[in-house]
Amino acid sequence: MAEGARTGGAVGGTLAAGGMSVELPLWKAISYFRVLALCYALLRYFNSYLHFLHPVAGWIYFGALILWTLASTRAFSNPQRCTWYVLGFDLSLAVTGIVLSGMTDAPARISHGAPTLPTIWAAGTVLGFAAKGGWRPAAASGAVIGVANILGHGGPTGDNVHNIVLLLVAGCAIGYVIELARASEATLTRALQVEAATRERERLSRDIHDGVLQVLALVQRRGAELGGSANGSGSGGADGTDFAELGRLAGEQERALRALMTGGPLPAQRLPEAGAAEAPDPAGPRDLTALLRPYTDERITLSAPGTPVLLPGPAAGELAAAVGAAVDNVRRHAGEGARAWILVEDEPEAVTVSIRDDGPGFAPGRLGEAERAGRLGVSQSIRGRVLDLGGTAELYSAPGEGVEVELRVPRKASR
Repeated sequence: MAEGARTGGAVGGTLAAGGMSVELPLWKAISYFRVLALCYALLRYFNSYLHFLHPVAGWIYFGALILWTLASTRAFSNPQRCTWYVLGFDLSLAVTGIVLSGMTDAPARISHGAPTLPTIWAAGTVLGFAAKGGWRPAAASGAVIGVANILGHGGPTGDNVHNIVLLLVAGCAIGYVIELARASEATLTRALQVEAATRERERLSRDIHDGVLQVLALVQRRGAELGGSANGSGSGGADGTDFAELGRLAGEQERALRALMTGGPLPAQRLPEAGAAEAPDPAGPRDLTALLRPYTDERITLSAPGTPVLLPGPAAGELAAAVGAAVDNVRRHAGEGARAWILVEDEPEAVTVSIRDDGPGFAPGRLGEAERAGRLGVSQSIRGRVLDLGGTAELYSAPGEGVEVELRVPRKASR
């Protein structure tokens, strides 16, 4: 058992040096250790079995130990396959071998410190408990083996107590280190997620700053300089909104967008002054076709039912925004001569919008590479919006065959 404790300490050193990928190699090391410990135990018994009172019982035990070790080698190489039931049976087999040693070996040999039948193989059980559940299960299993040693093989001798202490220390140390490794891995995963989100926010901030914010700032300045009405009459345009009002609204949207980019609270926004057009009820039903029509031009064609396609306001806005992101991808990536078609299908249970283009398409795995590089336009602007509505977003493409995006939102979920 002292040898088992020293081996456990070596495995603990491997764990501490292995970084965040140590758990799976640790399980493989435990699996190899159990096989090597079995060979060691067999060799020792082969050299001394003639001195046992009942050597046949020892050979029967080793037959069972060989079968179990080989049968459980695959289980001990993976934390998912090594269940608590497997560890429990492993512990019971180790305890059986220790107790059987006191019944089959000669008293004189036991009093002189003869090892148990499983010898250091029992340390593999403690290592398994440590890797599976941490230092507490390791301490519990080590205590069970220690009690079996004291009661079933030699009593509380100096060597026995020494070996038990070493086994407990090694098992608890390895269990504690594996707990730290798992906690560090979880912390690193969260840090990587935050870093990816920060990179995406910075990228979006650059794009927004170069485009939307500059336009809003320009509208705000020009509106304040010009004043008057949108039609130049100075008394309010046909829609009741003058340049000054447009400038004020642009300024509010610029501040809100900057706050959103920096993660701060959104500033309070005012509606247009009295006399301006009333804003539609954001929660009321809205016609999806009307929201999609602004995305059309000489290259983008919209096909929709002749009757309004009504969805709750937030759902219609999010679905339209997802379609807009897909159309923007067509304009940016499909080429100047590419055309696209938007098809709206109004079904009793769901609304389906398909966006298809005749561009060059993309190779399989391209979206995964884009996500890993921090470009989350498809996963967030398109797929994320639709998934939040309880719908599905499917993308189909092949090199030279264009891209088809199918967005399906169930009516019940969108409400």
